Amino acid sequence: MLKSRGHEVLPLGNRKGEIGNQEIVTDWPKLVENLDTVTLYVGPQHQPPLYDYIFELKPKRIIFNPGTENNELVELAREKGIETEYACTLVMLSIGNY
Repeated sequence: MLKSRGHEVLPLGNRKGEIGNQEIVTDWPKLVENLDTVTLYVGPQHQPPLYDYIFELKPKRIIFNPGTENNELVELAREKGIETEYACTLVMLSIGNY
């Protein structure tokens, strides 16, 4: 849905596969310039090893999709000036609130 709405998407994961017609990147790039949003689909128990990587990307915001809520990461992100939202990316897109 992000791509159909004109957003560039870089799906990162730990296992190979595809989302839609796009291959999941398992060799995560060190730098993605001008990154607007990180949208999480990873449960909070698997997020701590990702904290440093997320912060190195310097996103403007992090969206925590249902099931990914993590108060610790929210607090750390806000300390770094990163906006956070507990929301569903697909719902946000469908109502024009992305």
